Order: sequence, then C-alpha cells, then structure tokens
Amino acid sequence: MKNLLYGLLFCSGSILAQGIQNGQVSGNFQSNSQIYFEDADLGITSENLPSEVFLTNSFANIIYSTKNFSSGIRYEANQNALLGFDKRYNGEGITYRYVQFNKDGLDVTLGNFYEQFGSGMILRAYEERNLGYDNAFDGVRLKYSPIKGIYLKSLVGRQRLYFDKAEGIVRGIDGEISLNETFTALAETKTQILLGGSFVSKFQKDLDPIYILPENVASMAGRFNIYHGKWNMGAEYVYKYNDPSATNNFIYKEGQALLANLSYSQRGFGFSIAAKRIDNMSSNSDRNLKGQEVSINYLPALTKQHAYTLATIYPYGTIANGEMGLQAELNYKVKKGSLLGGKYGMGVIANFSNAYNIHKEQIDAFTSINETGTLGYNSDFFKVGDEKFFQELSIELSRKINRKIKLVGTFINTHYNSTAIVGYDYHGMIKANIIVLETQYKIKSKHSIRTELQHLSTKEHEGNWAMGLVEYTVSPHYFFAIQNLYNYGNETKKIHYPNISAGYNKGTTRFALGYGKQRQGIFCVGGVCREVPKSNGISLSITSSF
Repeated sequence: MKNLLYGLLFCSGSILAQGIQNGQVSGNFQSNSQIYFEDADLGITSENLPSEVFLTNSFANIIYSTKNFSSGIRYEANQNALLGFDKRYNGEGITYRYVQFNKDGLDVTLGNFYEQFGSGMILRAYEERNLGYDNAFDGVRLKYSPIKGIYLKSLVGRQRLYFDKAEGIVRGIDGEISLNETFTALAETKTQILLGGSFVSKFQKDLDPIYILPENVASMAGRFNIYHGKWNMGAEYVYKYNDPSATNNFIYKEGQALLANLSYSQRGFGFSIAAKRIDNMSSNSDRNLKGQEVSINYLPALTKQHAYTLATIYPYGTIANGEMGLQAELNYKVKKGSLLGGKYGMGVIANFSNAYNIHKEQIDAFTSINETGTLGYNSDFFKVGDEKFFQELSIELSRKINRKIKLVGTFINTHYNSTAIVGYDYHGMIKANIIVLETQYKIKSKHSIRTELQHLSTKEHEGNWAMGLVEYTVSPHYFFAIQNLYNYGNETKKIHYPNISAGYNKGTTRFALGYGKQRQGIFCVGGVCREVPKSNGISLSITSSF
C-alpha cells in the first residue's frame, strides 16, 4: 500500500507538471516556535528545562486539484516538539498524503483522510493542532450517491499514532437519506426529514497472556434530523459490543451513547437544548492505549466553549466511562429603542450545562464495579448518578453604546469536580464565579482598541485570579497587546503571568511575536483536553497560505 501511494503521488506530480494550466496548486504553512527561560517564581530551573531551549512545531500542506482529481502531502518537522506536546511528535517526515478522484457520483480517496459518521459518537477522525491531536486514517475511503438524496460512505484503514500507525484496523460504512430529496411527493413539504445509520468494526489481534479478548469489536448507530420551519430536532443512538481496554479497566461490558437535541430560531430570538448519556463508550483502535490516543469516536462535552482566559481555567473534559448531561442556551435581542436596548439594541446569551455520573451497581456480591476481567456493572439507562462532575451557568450581555463603543459583560458560575475530571484528589469540587467586562472602541478608521477586565473568585484550588488586557489594532496589518494574569488569592505563592505580543499581517501571511509566562493547566476543545505546562519564554508564530 505504501509503495502504491507513493507511486500515485509521483504520477500526480507528472500530471501537475504536464497540465498545471488545467489545475490549481494551493497550500499553507505554519510554524510555532518558543525559546524557554528559567524562572524562579514558576520553579523552572536548568534541571527541568529541555536540553534544547529552542523548540518548534512546523508543517506545510501542498495540494494540487482539478475538477475531478486532487492530491496532496503534508510535511511536518518538530525539532523538537513544544512543551506540552507528546515527545513522540519529535521528528520529521511526511505524515499525510493522499490522492482523490470523483466521477459519476463515486468519490475515491487513497491514503490519508479525515471522516465523520453522524455526530461523530461512532466514528470521527479529525485534527486539532492546538491539542496535538490527529487521528487521521490511512487507507481507502469511498463515497457514492446512487440517486438524489442518498449518500453512502465506506472506509478501511489504520489511524495515525504520532509518526506511526495504531495496531488496530478500522472498517466502517455509513448511509444517509434525505426523504424530501429522494421522494418527489415530499419535495414541496415544509418538514424536512433526514435518516442515517452507521456500522463500524475494529480488529486487533489478541496477544493478552491473561484474558481472552475480542479481536473484532462492532458498533452500530442510528440517527434522525427533522426540520420544520424554525424548528429542528434530532437524535443519535450508538451501541458498542463489549470492548475491554485500558480505559475501562478491561471489563467485558457493552457501551451505549445517546445524544438528542431540539432548537428553535427566528430573528431576535432562539433557544436550543441538548441531552446525552454516555456509558463505557471509549473506542480506541489500540485497546492498550488510554484516553484520546487513536480514538475512533468523538464524545461531545455539551458545554459552552469560552474564549476568555479565566473562563478556561476549569474546562470540562468528557468522561467516556459514564456521564449524563444537558445543555440549554437562550439567545435574545432586546429591541432597538427600548429602555434596555437603547439605540442599537442589546444581545443576551444565557447558557446552562451540567454533567453527572451514571447510575452503577454491582452485578453480584462477589464482583466489584470495574473489577478487571469482569462484566463490570449494571446501570439503569434513565437514572442519573449521585456525583456531579460539572455545572455551569453563564450570562452574556452585549450592547453598542454608539458608533464607536461596544460593551460586552459576562458572568459565569462554575462547579468543577476536579477529582473526577483531572484527578485533583486534594481539591474536590471547585466552585468559582467569573466576571468579565470587554470594551471595544473604534478610535478612527482602521484603528481600534479592545480591553478586557476579568476576575475569578474561588475558595478552592489556587484561590482568586485577576486579569487585564489591552489590545490595539491597526487594520488590517498590525496589532499590539499586553496583558497580565495575577493569582493574587494563592495562599502558597502569589504569581504574576505577564505577556506582551505583537503581530503583522500581509495578505495571507501572519507573523506574531510574544514574550511572557504561561500558567500550568488543562486546555480543552470540545471535551478533548491536554495538559499545558508552565513556561517562560519568547514565542514566534508564522502562518501563510496560497
């Protein structure tokens, strides 16, 4: 397969050379570098600094495409990988290459590809570079639409594991039908209905000296979405056969996941509500790896994704071994000319989310819950557990005062079970209140200044925090920013985390240079997390595309 793919890429290069006038070449480049310094306040000494104080993560994509054909490669060079990224990313090489063509409704990809079935709870391969996460497939994918409204997918491959591939082989098929597109009698109806189903199987040899492990593990899913005017309703259910692994402590228990949502939207008003139940749904193409490494599926967190610094100190990471949760959000625009809305109106966003463990009970008097090599536990599907993992209420108000000034105010109340989420046994449930005031002021054409004042109050963990930011932008070329994060409520040591940065944009190229300190913590995107180490240094980021 490897030789075949490189041969195809060579042929595509010949096609490019002979017929570039009929195609298009595109790509992008990114390099993130940092020089690390010692810092007595942070406890960073020469002994715990990396041997090379200058580290960098870089990559480039080159893509050639025509109407029916495309091919591309990605070259990565991590010399060595930045702190916080797994050391197995150290090195260089071609980590992504593919050829793809489509004709008569058939789309074929050979090589690397990303894919998602439904919501992703049964299968999702994607990249989140800021997390150091990439579980791309290497294999074959087919997409076909035999008639209008019917969409079929199939794939087989192995997943990326840093500069290698996971042991397990993943196979999957997915089908979706839009009833309104397929059946002419429904084409003019206001209600739009989509139905879908998926089947995924992974294979890994059983080499365990103690247990007889299933070499083939199957999962199946069904889903629907109904759109009617301003309403949208959907749900997906996934069932996975017993899959003993390092994540679930090698128990022989089936996995289940249910995600349901309902939303309504019109001009000036909208709301959405979503609920989920996840039970023993870790799914890795190597049973011996824990957490997110070579994860086949994606389990949504159902929490608001915050951008403010203090609001991201306690992020929620999905607990695959069992959780139940919900999220509700309300969007409302107070009318212009009203007492609250003023001349330009006022935006209101309210969000509530929580997550609990699922109900678990022993199967018998002789078997404890999660005991290795057993059937695990029994669980009432509709019963919520007693332990709260996470809860958050946030309210955001945004109002334009005049043509030059806009204010955004946010309040967040968070309950964060640090023991369950990140293993802080000595902190338990952390309760925090966060207040943010953001101002945006347009000085003149192309010149603007933005400020942030943030405060986090808590009696647990590291105590209170304060943060201030000033950012000056000369559109579209320059920006300058200075900020300071201060952990003034820390009883052990009160530390400042200052940062100063500047950037320059020219066309599709962006340079950003910064200097400052980074606090240690957990960084999450959509429920997938990585630990960020404390550091002090100079950073340089360069991105470009063509």
